[in-house]
Order: sequence, then structure tokens, then C-alpha cells
Amino acid sequence: MTHSMTAFARKQQSFDFGTLSVEIKSVNQRYLEPTFRLHDTLRSLELKLRDRLKQKIQRGKVEITVKFYLNSGEQGLDIDPDRLRSVLAALAKIDAQVANSAALNPLELLQYPGILIDAELDVEQVQESLLVLFDDALDDLLDGRRREGQVLAEAILQRVSEIATLVAEIRQEIPEWLQTLRTNLRTKVQGLGVELDPERLAQEVVLLAQKADVAEELDRLDGHCKETQVILKQSGPVGRKLDFLMQEFNREANTLGSKATKENITRSAVQLKVLIEQMREQVQNIE
Repeated sequence: MTHSMTAFARKQQSFDFGTLSVEIKSVNQRYLEPTFRLHDTLRSLELKLRDRLKQKIQRGKVEITVKFYLNSGEQGLDIDPDRLRSVLAALAKIDAQVANSAALNPLELLQYPGILIDAELDVEQVQESLLVLFDDALDDLLDGRRREGQVLAEAILQRVSEIATLVAEIRQEIPEWLQTLRTNLRTKVQGLGVELDPERLAQEVVLLAQKADVAEELDRLDGHCKETQVILKQSGPVGRKLDFLMQEFNREANTLGSKATKENITRSAVQLKVLIEQMREQVQNIE
């Protein structure tokens, strides 16, 4: 099923220890680009959250904001001894290599993420609650991407149908168009007052018809239409496949337009390019 890369989800839930809020925004991006903004108490969960995200989303710029509101008046402040030892060890290495380094300011040290913690707070419980809430928000985001992806797929299929109709109309114009080219060539030759060998004239007519023949381009356009329908039914990310196919659509439409000399075919070629551009814009939103 086709998924869009654009969606939004937000989940908030209150617990005994406080309130957790998870907000996820997803927009178009060539690759997966996640950004996390986490409360200090939950910063150690970033890798787990990132792994969970990668398991379900392959493309898009995804912004995750996690807020934690502690119940007021219930907790005090304390220091995480493990975090403090790690920071002090790193500072000691720096001090050993940098001459005349500035003296350590305890207040500045307290501002380092993860040093200060909430006394008596069950951090493990908070983290477990966040993981569940994050999964719920991510599921909501995927549902939104899926719904919008279905709308995009329907819009693309509608334009594919219109392209197929235009291709069929152009095919009907070809015999008359080629006959007009032959007639025009003979008329020009007669207007010059030059007598050409009938066999040579026939060869020139065939050569002109071959140069103007667009049957190959029309066959490829038909093939691209069928392939688009197949891709949209596939599971998993299909955006890059469709993006490549849009380039091929455009290539054939350009060639068709350059060969066309009949007004109706030229007009149809322009309409083809408009429809292809509309599809391309929709494809940019597909994962």
C-alpha cells in the first residue's frame, strides 16, 4: 500500500509521576532523517526510539519531540553519580592535555544534560511508559501516512488513465498524419517542377514517415502506465521507483512533442506533459 511522507501525530498521557507528551511530524525527504528533542530524563532512550522508528519508516524528515511534566511538589533534585563520574573523567582528560585550563565551575557542571535528576523518581518506569506512548504515536503517524498515501495513489491513477486515453487518441491520428506527410512531400516536389524517379520518391516518403513515426514513444507510454499501476499495488516504499518512472514518462512526452507536426498531436503532447508534471508533484510526497 502506498504511504505518504507527510503526517502528524501527538499523544499525551498522565501518570502518577507526571505527564508525558510525544509529538511526531513527518515531511518529504529523499532519505530518512530523524530528529529527536528529548527531556533530559529520557535522553538515554534516543537510540531505542530511533531503532523503533527505522523499523517502520524508511523515508522522510521526521521530528520527534518528547516533553515530560513532573508532578509539582512531589520530587526534589539529586545528582546522577554515574553520569557525574563520566563527565568528570572526560574533563580530567581534557585538563591533562590543555595547559592552564580554567577551573571547574560546579554550577556549569550541573547544567550538563543528565547530571541533575529528580530524587525518588522511578526513571525506569518513566522510560517504559514513554516507549509505549511513543509506539502509540508512531502507529497514529503511520495511519495518517497510509490514508494520505491512498489519496495520492488514487490521484496518480486518475492521471494515468487520462494519459492512456490521450495515447489512444494519438494512435488514431497517426495514419491520417502520415498520409498528410506523404501528400505534402509529393506536392512540394511537384511544385519544384522536378521529376523524380517514382522509386526514389517512395524511398523519401518512407524515410520521412520513419522519422515522424511516434509508435515507439506511444508503446513506451502505454508500458509506463501499466508499470505505474503495478508499482502502486506493491508493498513497501515505492516513491523512488515512481520518481524514476516519472522521468521516463517525461522523456517520451518530450520526444513525442518534438516529432509532432500535426496540431492535434502537438496539443495532446502538451496535455501529456501537464499530466506527467501533476503526477510528478504527487510522487514527491510518496515514501
